[in-house]
Amino acid sequence: MVHQFKNNGYNIVLDVESGAIHEVDDIAYEMIASYKNFPKKELFQKISELFPDLSEGEFEEIYGEIVQLEKEGSLFTEGDYEERMIDFSSRPVVVKALCLHVAHDCNLSCRYCFAEEGKYHGQVRELMDFETGKQALDFLVAHSGSRRHLEVDFFGGEPLLNFEVVKRLVAYGRSIEKENDKEFRFTLTTNGVLLNEDVLEFANRELSNVVLSLDGRQGVNDAMRPFRGKDKRGSYDTIVPKFQQFVKGRKGTYYVRGTYTRENLDFSKDVLHLFDLGFDQISVEPVVAPQSEVYAIQEEDLLVLYDEYDALAAEMARRAGTKDDFTFFHFMIDLEGGPCVYKRLSGCGSGTEYLAAAPGGDLYPCHQFVGQEGFRLGSVYSGIEKTDLVDKFKSCNVYAKKECRDCFARFYCSGGCAANAFHASGDINGVYEIGCKLQRKRVECAIMLQVAKSHENESSGVDSED
Repeated sequence: MVHQFKNNGYNIVLDVESGAIHEVDDIAYEMIASYKNFPKKELFQKISELFPDLSEGEFEEIYGEIVQLEKEGSLFTEGDYEERMIDFSSRPVVVKALCLHVAHDCNLSCRYCFAEEGKYHGQVRELMDFETGKQALDFLVAHSGSRRHLEVDFFGGEPLLNFEVVKRLVAYGRSIEKENDKEFRFTLTTNGVLLNEDVLEFANRELSNVVLSLDGRQGVNDAMRPFRGKDKRGSYDTIVPKFQQFVKGRKGTYYVRGTYTRENLDFSKDVLHLFDLGFDQISVEPVVAPQSEVYAIQEEDLLVLYDEYDALAAEMARRAGTKDDFTFFHFMIDLEGGPCVYKRLSGCGSGTEYLAAAPGGDLYPCHQFVGQEGFRLGSVYSGIEKTDLVDKFKSCNVYAKKECRDCFARFYCSGGCAANAFHASGDINGVYEIGCKLQRKRVECAIMLQVAKSHENESSGVDSED
């Protein structure tokens, strides 16, 4: 399968199965598009009509390069992964990551929050106690097989409402690393209201990554992320100075994570605003919400959003390598290899390699399923009970989704988010169509940025950017 697209002045050809990227001129772009549909002589006639000045010698040269790329396996490559995915789907459950819901409570009242201010589908506000968290870490170690590096994300609600337990759990995790030949990578996601010097010192010592939640411009953020309470005061003025101080003193990885909605379709302005505030690791993602919500992304919004992604990619290309360069999470793709192909076809590992633990210890396939009784897998005390549900998540991959089979982005999105698919279609092997369309645009922009970074003088014919 070959996917061709034009973006910000570049003609780009993606060989989907091999992952090879080719930046080409206008003639080669049209020749590749028709190469499989016409015999050589007819192809020359067709291309000559489009480019009257094209000589037969020039045509032969470009045609020969296309033939060579096909022989080398970097153009029109046939895939053979589907049958091998059956073996991958039958693999034993080996857990490598756990999302610890240490606080089903929050001090903000974000309008779009799937966690419902930490209540998670009607559950009571609750903090995880140390013994439950300790058992969760023991569960992770016991079910991690030979994996040495384990990941734990402190999540909520707002996890800093339970900071003392977070600190105790990290200390416990460190205390059992050596005897079990494990190494924990702890992360924390916070709205920033409770950030202070103690949290910064702890984060620099113990946390591999910290995710800071902020939507962008003040009006945008405050409309969606107010404090709890009658006045619904916006959170921007409180958290921005805290985030700036935190990032200034941060000695490890962080990123600022925002959400855009139908109320700020011009979200690229929010991305640039976050950079202007001093943040250079940025993620601003589309809201996932029932279509009945006034802020939910609608089909008719997509063309505007495509233009926003294109404009953001162009701005990032312009800034690349300068002091104003920054990272945008959704434009980060690895064209050099990245995870093995089976991981790229099966996604995040929710329900198998990645689980979430509620404050009382109940286990779910991921943080977005917490509180939905039909997705309770077991508990950190009793272990996995619903093996049939785990088996369904094992088999969740791009070949189980008919919409993914012919999608050029399948090696980059891995079939998308199972939770989003379920909430949109009622099936973890379904798709969230609006999310898919936005993902395809992001992949194109990400590839364009990679091409722009490696772009040298334009040349005629086909230039391979593998």
